[in-house]
Amino acid sequence: MSSSVIDFIATEARFGAHNYEPIGVVLSRGEGVWVWDTEGNRYLDCLSAYSAVSQGHCHPKILAAMVEQAHRLTLTSRAFHNDQLALFYEEIAALTGSHKVLPMNSGAEAVESAIKAVRKWGYEVKGVPDGAAEIIVCANNFHGRTLGIVGFSTDPETRTHFGPFAPGFRIIPFGDAAALQDAITPNTVAFLVEPIQGEAGVIIPPAGYFTEVRQLCTANNVMLVLDEIQTGLGRTGKLLAEQHEGIEADVTLLGKALSGGFYPVSAVLSNNDVLGTLRPGQHGSTFGGNPLACAVARAAMRVLVEEGMIENAATQGARFLKGLKDIRANTIREVRGRGLMLAVELHPEAGRARRYCEALQGKGILAKDTHEQTIRIAPPLVITSDQVDWALERLATTLTQDFS
Repeated sequence: MSSSVIDFIATEARFGAHNYEPIGVVLSRGEGVWVWDTEGNRYLDCLSAYSAVSQGHCHPKILAAMVEQAHRLTLTSRAFHNDQLALFYEEIAALTGSHKVLPMNSGAEAVESAIKAVRKWGYEVKGVPDGAAEIIVCANNFHGRTLGIVGFSTDPETRTHFGPFAPGFRIIPFGDAAALQDAITPNTVAFLVEPIQGEAGVIIPPAGYFTEVRQLCTANNVMLVLDEIQTGLGRTGKLLAEQHEGIEADVTLLGKALSGGFYPVSAVLSNNDVLGTLRPGQHGSTFGGNPLACAVARAAMRVLVEEGMIENAATQGARFLKGLKDIRANTIREVRGRGLMLAVELHPEAGRARRYCEALQGKGILAKDTHEQTIRIAPPLVITSDQVDWALERLATTLTQDFS
């Protein structure tokens, strides 16, 4: 590691809050699936900024849309109309089949907005007594880092010494439809859940789970809220992960890839019932729905469809998953994945997954560990067969490496 790299890392450590533990690389440039560090070394990005750069780094068409709009108008606030918001609404509704759209900035803001909206629906439409609304969530969930959200996390790292927390949430096991049925009460307004638990280690529920979930929510007049901030927009090989079981959520949360990594853009997509309860002054965001964000998001959605990235995610994801399962290594406990959302879980005796990620860095691959034993693999959706094979060769070498 050169002195300049050490200086960057040391300066960051000296002035920044130590709330991250990044891999020891300082990146300075990206294009497609590749990123380069400050010393010119090239890496295959197998994290995609947690799926935010699904369209690839610095996609030229998204970049062009951003630059063009930045020259024209960037921010008006929602005190005035702008000429990009209506077009964004129209295009995202056509793409996803949504009836109403609430634009926000970060994924966590979208989650918080959905919580407010379904509670309001519960009181004003379902008739839940004021202050009694309950939302069911799953153990090992990850929906963001705000105070409201970490209050219903089961991860001690996100909760400890941040309380007291707001009430109104029930926690059940993920993938257990019977547990959901048992948890629903007359005061239940929503079930908030990830189609695949990403931060927990790419945990995929049993086949048929979401079909049962949809039936239970419909039968009990409970809003099904799917957090598709990581899984949505092609990551799993379909536009939305819900499509793998042919269901439709009442509320869908999008973010990350909604801007192709250029700008924080998120959205709450819903039916008229839920978002229709919001009135002027009851919720908002200065930057939410700004013209720059809308122009970027429109371009990001357009290239996703026009360039066949969703179909490519299905094809290359299947190739990647098969290749990972074919690796014969005593270190591997399980390989999981859907589309280009993949994970390799290691046996505890193999040691922390981080050291494997650090070894992969030395071979030109950037991946990230989660929950000590799991390596997450989520390259941009523009990855090719040759690049998948190139990555698999290096993963096989690393996963069979003797670290003793």
